[in-house]
Amino acid sequence: MRVINIGPDPSLAYRPNLETDKTKEKEDYRNFKNGSLIDRVFNTYKLMHTNQTLDFVKQKHSVWASCNHDRKRMMDAIMALDQLVDESDPDVDFPNSFHAFQTAEGIRQAYPDKDWFQLVGLIHDVGKTMALWDEPQWAVVGDTFPVGCKFQNSIVFRDNTFMDNPDEKTTSYNTEYGIYESNCGLDKVLMSWGHDEYLYRVMKFNNCSIPEQGLYMIRFHSFYPWHSHGDYMHLCNDKDLRMLPWVQEFNKFDLYTKSTELPDVDKLKPYYQSLIDKYCPGILKW
Repeated sequence: MRVINIGPDPSLAYRPNLETDKTKEKEDYRNFKNGSLIDRVFNTYKLMHTNQTLDFVKQKHSVWASCNHDRKRMMDAIMALDQLVDESDPDVDFPNSFHAFQTAEGIRQAYPDKDWFQLVGLIHDVGKTMALWDEPQWAVVGDTFPVGCKFQNSIVFRDNTFMDNPDEKTTSYNTEYGIYESNCGLDKVLMSWGHDEYLYRVMKFNNCSIPEQGLYMIRFHSFYPWHSHGDYMHLCNDKDLRMLPWVQEFNKFDLYTKSTELPDVDKLKPYYQSLIDKYCPGILKW
């Protein structure tokens, strides 16, 4: 599938919580220009864009990819996000665990027969648990982007947050391809370190049975320059392009199910525990 949307964020066309949150219009989401949370958001991205270098990302892979930090069940990891408010998110100021159930329920309503899709909605942000193990939020949350090649203009706050990033001054990293080859595939591209890549690694390490489409959603749902702005297509292979519509479909629910109307988590937990038992059961290594 090679039909690529390079226009506005595709999720602007659809919002599952339209009926439950009528006070917020779709164009008001992902407002990085103003709002009550903008200072917190900008400062998080400034730290991210200063410190996320190729060497830093390689170091984080060596620290986290071996999944030797903890052993816990998936539901326990989800509920631990009660302790986390995402400092990069301009749309919400409540614990991330509520967002997990909001996303899952939006997907469940639209795709009642795709239980793995619902589960991805529930767990997609669980990698943020790194922040509970003393990883700074700028290395956990927020939009992701490739390192080792030119930082594209569609990256949030691109104009005024990369000045102190050493890679910005490294000639070999400042071309369209940088250290990569044409159409090498996103699997060979190092992304800025965060919760997307970490949870993907946890899923693979524990041999969880989520389909490939779901793994792409987990790994690249924060890669807005790609799935919502059409950048970095020159690094994609055929598989990436086939998976892109799935990531775009997931984005609709990830973004527009955010609402101040919080779900009844205790009521929902038994159903979602059954999905966890099916696709990523037992005690997982983190």
